[in-house]
Amino acid sequence: MTTLSGLTNTFHALPNPRGGAVRIAEMALTDAQHAFMRDGDTLGVLRRAIGALQAAGWLPAQRFAETLVLVSPLAGLSEKTRNQFAEALRDFGFAVERRNLRELACSTLLFDHYRGLHALMATHTRAAPVSFDDLALAGRAIAPATLRAVSEERLARVRAHYERALLVLLRSRVDEETGRAETTSILDACLADLAGPDPYDFWRLAGAVVQALRLQPDADNAADARRLYARFNLILADQAHGLTHAPKSLVRAALALLWRDYALYGASAEDSAQVDVLRDYGLTVHWHVAGTQASEDAWEKTAEQARDASTRDLGVLRVNAAAYEDFLASAEPAIGALIEHGAAAREAGRIDVQAAIKAADAAYRLGSAACALGLGHVALLADTLGLAWRRIAYEAQMMTGGQPLDAAVPERAAQALGAMLHQAAAGIAPSEGGASVAALTVMIERGLAVR
Repeated sequence: MTTLSGLTNTFHALPNPRGGAVRIAEMALTDAQHAFMRDGDTLGVLRRAIGALQAAGWLPAQRFAETLVLVSPLAGLSEKTRNQFAEALRDFGFAVERRNLRELACSTLLFDHYRGLHALMATHTRAAPVSFDDLALAGRAIAPATLRAVSEERLARVRAHYERALLVLLRSRVDEETGRAETTSILDACLADLAGPDPYDFWRLAGAVVQALRLQPDADNAADARRLYARFNLILADQAHGLTHAPKSLVRAALALLWRDYALYGASAEDSAQVDVLRDYGLTVHWHVAGTQASEDAWEKTAEQARDASTRDLGVLRVNAAAYEDFLASAEPAIGALIEHGAAAREAGRIDVQAAIKAADAAYRLGSAACALGLGHVALLADTLGLAWRRIAYEAQMMTGGQPLDAAVPERAAQALGAMLHQAAAGIAPSEGGASVAALTVMIERGLAVR
């Protein structure tokens, strides 16, 4: 069997040596591989892995494991399907061992397996096609993306330029470089012309994602950009007929692709505009250090120390003791500030925009720290809470009428998050924050188009 070191070039992100390990899932996936090689029953051990991943809040990984269970009865139909299942199971097991939650959500390798497994199911059932956001954004709220009113004459002029350039792009081969820069420059200029000052303007998101895809110039990103440009043309037609919000499916697809490379590789200073867009939609990244020999040596030293460090058990999650203490030290003031912001807004009966933005930033910091430690439920609730405060600040700034968002909802969610952190501080596995995430999601997605 291929060793982990033999696959180091297959995965894009760095492993997370200080992250929590779901040892029950790791062992179950290893047992499933052995059972499959012996033509044994893999369902029981895979379900054990699903239970552990669900308890840890590793939702994208849980969804992948559930797909393995669904495909398991079909895996032995031919040598081809057997190899396909075995490779997906093996690579998924290695990914779980890397303890990088953002990679588990955004790995292109895992998504290729996920799409292939669903395609196998589709040959025997009515399984629906899958998209990258099915894994990347599992369990996450999606804020509405608006399409502002544009005069008919201006929109018609932009559409004409866009469609001419799009036709040139679609007629060219994916690997054809001649004239592509000029064509995409015209398309991007059209997107920029449509974008307004609203942070949730859809064309702002559209421009950010195609620019991000060009930062990693490969055939897959070029193909993704072509598909997006084509879908954007359909939205232009809908906007001409009065559509005021972009379809949820397209917003999800664009967000997932925008997040993908930043989640895997991190962001640098020149990526700040794209990172701001991600934060407006509740997605965070880590800021990477330049890949010098000194930084690589420092990372290796940290990884070696993490392997030898003492650990603590929080339910199914085994965490690095030093990372756990660091997390608790930073989480306590953050959660206190979140509860305080919510109470202040409720008592004052109005929203302080700057305070709401500070609350969002505090929640995002907490979510990133929980993600690094492996506390999936805490990370998801914190990120969703950060998005809720962003939406509250946004609507308070807009004040375009209608019922304002209720600050009591994030206040209650912050209290639930505080209770989860108290459990973690007591050495107890944090409970699921599903009810709080659901309440925040309803508030965030209010008025969202469901297509």
